[in-house]
Amino acid sequence: MKFTTIRAAWLTATLAGALGGITACKNYLDVNPQALYAGEDTFSDVAGATSAVIGAYDLLSGDTSYGTRLNLYYPYDTDEMQASPLSLADGARLSIARYTALPVNAEVRNPWNTLYQGVERSNICIKYIPQMGLYTNGSAADTAALHRLYGEVLTLRAQYYFELIRNWGDVPMPMQPSIDAPTLNLPNSDRNATYDKLLADLAQAEKLVPYRSGAGAASERITKGAVKALRARMALFRGGWRANASTGQMERPSDYLNFYRIARQECQELMNRRTEHTLNPSFSDLFRSINELRFDASNEIIFQVAMAGSSAQSDSKLGYYNGPKLNGSSTYGTSSGSIGAVPTYFYAFDSTDVRRDITLTLYTLESNNQQKGTPLTALNTSGGGMTDGKFRRDWRVPALPGVNNYLQYNWPIIRFADVLLMFAEAENELNGPTATALAAVQEVRNRGYGGNQTLARLPASTTASKASMFDAIANERFLELGGEGIRKYDLIRWNLLAQKIADARTNLAALQAGTGRYAGYPTTEYYRVSNGVVQWARSFYKPAPATAPTGTTAVSWRTAITATSIANLASEYRPNAGKELLPIPQTTLDANPNVKQNFGY
Repeated sequence: MKFTTIRAAWLTATLAGALGGITACKNYLDVNPQALYAGEDTFSDVAGATSAVIGAYDLLSGDTSYGTRLNLYYPYDTDEMQASPLSLADGARLSIARYTALPVNAEVRNPWNTLYQGVERSNICIKYIPQMGLYTNGSAADTAALHRLYGEVLTLRAQYYFELIRNWGDVPMPMQPSIDAPTLNLPNSDRNATYDKLLADLAQAEKLVPYRSGAGAASERITKGAVKALRARMALFRGGWRANASTGQMERPSDYLNFYRIARQECQELMNRRTEHTLNPSFSDLFRSINELRFDASNEIIFQVAMAGSSAQSDSKLGYYNGPKLNGSSTYGTSSGSIGAVPTYFYAFDSTDVRRDITLTLYTLESNNQQKGTPLTALNTSGGGMTDGKFRRDWRVPALPGVNNYLQYNWPIIRFADVLLMFAEAENELNGPTATALAAVQEVRNRGYGGNQTLARLPASTTASKASMFDAIANERFLELGGEGIRKYDLIRWNLLAQKIADARTNLAALQAGTGRYAGYPTTEYYRVSNGVVQWARSFYKPAPATAPTGTTAVSWRTAITATSIANLASEYRPNAGKELLPIPQTTLDANPNVKQNFGY
């Protein structure tokens, strides 16, 4: 049975029953004594423990986590994607994108609370599962099942804390259930110490969970591959740059290479198990699988958040909130298209890179089911604009007409392409531009060019130095992982966010003016619609013709870029001002005098 189905059943049945007492407080550090549980009852058998762990998984889904906020509100603005470019900071989601969020912002408070609910549910399971008699003295099957559950929940807690740390920095770190804590007023914990504890937990979890081949429909449940991939990711963040919570200055730990060694080892071990996870030969099929509600046949998606239930508590707005704007299509329904692609990102792709037209969309879908070409700009201009494209409502199978916001699209937490690129990054940092680092990047790139290795081949200058190799790796992550909520956090851990935002604004102005590398690019583009699908009639790289091609519709291209959208891109971001971190919610500061606010707020 698909894990989403199991989890949906748990939502309607178990939450009201055995786990009713496990539901964490709605606000961090605001405990309701009447909501306490009888742990011995819930953790009396494998079925009860399984229900409890499914409850810990549940906080990954829904509006305030990976259903919308953590993946669609938090990772922008960058040089890749931009939230509603013609709109100013609004005190809510756009203030996050513009780097001017306030502690009273509900879009800051609610995900914080949800993540701590996930920590609380995980802590309960972490306490009680090892205490079960069946954990050590049960049948072989029961013991194996409980060990797996314990490994899963260790990893879940690490994932919840990972999001808390990379968004808020030094956060309180409760590691036991609230009812057992001598005090709920915990201070901020140094993120290095938190990371070190979580990396140790993940090393333990690796030994407890099976690989995918022994775990059934595993990409919705944590497996050994997922633990290794997540441990590698966390190690790179532990060794990366971060904003000091007290001064706002960017800094990096002196022992960072130790964590690159961890990342390299974990990725290498995964790369040696290609029967478990490898690249899907088709970049298109990889993302079509999500939109078509089926599993990726090649198991490239190592771990994804299961979505189900068509509700704010358990589903996602992927494909409704983002992707191309659908204006009430009679077949596919409505979507808002609320994440715009930065126009220069389109030109970051080579014209033969097949990833471009999967990652980006240049059409809206009208009520008559006919596509309509969009200008080369992001959102909210006449006729729409270019959006992200990996999650599209018009790709859904089966189609879901109407205005339902929840499409049951899973969110991919990590996939094998990321593992290859993390390996290359760690290898290059430790050993310089080696052949093994180059091979890992080239494998991702070859797939990006549809298997044409001649077109995909990196220039010889790539391996001239560690710096040139890093640039190639960083650029490949830019192209490969677009729209997956990764770019902003990569730029922070590389200490490149300020530079890339400044470069994006400069490049946008050059593209608007048609100067520099963009000289000769068209001011106007033309398209036809054939069988309901947009077909572009002119090159994206040559001047517009003196007269419109016969039977085409014109749209603004370079000239569609506006000074307002350029100015609004990360408009309030300032380097070394602490804006890489979000403010700690005011409700937490009011409830806990030991928590200190992040610098700049």
